[in-house]
Amino acid sequence: MSEVNQSRREFLAFSGKAGVATLVAQAAGINLGIVDVVKAEAGGKVDPFRFAIISDAHLYSMDDHKFDQQLIDAVNKVNNMEPMPDFVMFGGDVAQNGTEDQLVKGKEILSRLKMPMKIIPGEHDWYLDMGEAWRGLFGDETWSFDHKGVHFVGLNSILVEDFWTPAGLSPKERMTVMEMLESPIPGPWGVHEQQLEWLAKDVKDLAPSTPIVIFTHSPLWDYYPRWNFQTSDAPEIREILAKFDNVMSYHGHVHQTLFNRIGNMSSVAAMSTSWPWPYPPVELAYPETRMNRADPSIATDGQGVQVIDLSESFEGLVQYKPFEDSLTPFMQDGFTV
Repeated sequence: MSEVNQSRREFLAFSGKAGVATLVAQAAGINLGIVDVVKAEAGGKVDPFRFAIISDAHLYSMDDHKFDQQLIDAVNKVNNMEPMPDFVMFGGDVAQNGTEDQLVKGKEILSRLKMPMKIIPGEHDWYLDMGEAWRGLFGDETWSFDHKGVHFVGLNSILVEDFWTPAGLSPKERMTVMEMLESPIPGPWGVHEQQLEWLAKDVKDLAPSTPIVIFTHSPLWDYYPRWNFQTSDAPEIREILAKFDNVMSYHGHVHQTLFNRIGNMSSVAAMSTSWPWPYPPVELAYPETRMNRADPSIATDGQGVQVIDLSESFEGLVQYKPFEDSLTPFMQDGFTV
């Protein structure tokens, strides 16, 4: 056992004073795995509200696969939140192999949510039929809306140049290539020119003080390009949004807790409902928001959902809600074990 230097309350106080952001857990080198604060330096006023994020279900075609129940558990966890979120964002990868039956299964489970849902695709949803089934079930992959003073944007960040036609690949072979974490074949992902033009038009007439929240499947910064933990045209996205006082970016894909800030954009990652990825071998920016290594003996450790509470000053409190409490060290009499 090692002595903890600060109480949980002191951790929370520290997080509120740390400036741009901090994961409470990292303040003294342990991980409570629950809180991230993204503090806006300026920006428009909002009517306080909360929303939740579910991401990366990776459903298989077989009946009663364990990932089915884990997505059901995530839906139940969100439905039981108090107060209830105004809406839910799904961060991509409903399916594992992009088949229509996997996507239909995901839509059926997600339809049990008691609040509205917005969704963007992941690469596992897309490359079997180039998004045909996904669009038929979920609608447009590029969208925006306004909610209580905040402008929300969703983009499809997993687009790649056509590598399959010259190689004569079948749809299944194309999907197999895109399923690989470390495949060098497709090249870097991005949103590409059409969505960049759409985004520029979408935000053109918004005042710089407008609070912006943007959703993409992949990070809008170069976290670890070798695993496609990046978006190739993220610099162009950040440039389009540079006029705004503060931008919050939320993404899936990495299956872990993570924070980064570039300029006016704070980025926060979502845990998955399927499995946790290990952290790649790179140094993370302060405050090094690593969650504890998942316990391999607990099938759902390192997975869960997130809930974000936005304050009047566009200050975002991101609470990680893991399926298992092993992300939180056992505390007793000022000690952690």
